Amino acid sequence: MTDTLLQLLESRYALSELDAGAFSSLKANGMTFTVKAYAAKGLGHVSLMKAKGFFGLMKMDTLMVVPFEKDLPLYSYDRIYAMGNDTLIVELYDTLLAPLDLSALDRLNKAYSHLPERDAGKHWYDSIKLPQSLSKKSKKKDTPAFDKLAIEHFSLYLNAPASDVTDTEKKRMLSARYVNGLLTNGGPSTDVFKKSLGEEATASLFRNVLFGV
Repeated sequence: MTDTLLQLLESRYALSELDAGAFSSLKANGMTFTVKAYAAKGLGHVSLMKAKGFFGLMKMDTLMVVPFEKDLPLYSYDRIYAMGNDTLIVELYDTLLAPLDLSALDRLNKAYSHLPERDAGKHWYDSIKLPQSLSKKSKKKDTPAFDKLAIEHFSLYLNAPASDVTDTEKKRMLSARYVNGLLTNGGPSTDVFKKSLGEEATASLFRNVLFGV
């Protein structure tokens, strides 16, 4: 699904692949990770991470969009397939310099409200996570509906009436605030990488490759 989302993005913004260096292939906590990063002209930084492990019983795909040139919120997509379950998590973080009309996403989320919700829990970043985010979990029978929702949600995100950014440094700082919070407060994936790579390498992976801040 991340490949489909990346194609959607590329139909609107030209992508140039960046060198992920030693981080292009990683192993942590029994999982093998493949990482790619891109510069999206007119938008910002994009990263793609795919993980497999536990004899193929678990797969995780991640796509992140960190806008510096377009005043959109930071976008994080996670899809986890494990033990017959399908989990869809899309989180939008408030890195906006100006108000943005996201009502189209509100309408879409309401249209898919019949799909099973996942309890997102309480986290340090809740104050900057936008209500247009998604958290769903179900069995494989709902995978086609999850796919459709993910595509429509990402398409509406890309087509939101966002202005071009004039103060890219300020915009970048708002994204860096979130990344610094991840590194300071931790989280499931952050903690896995810290344990395997160490704090310094994890900080480099997050700042330089995954988020480009």
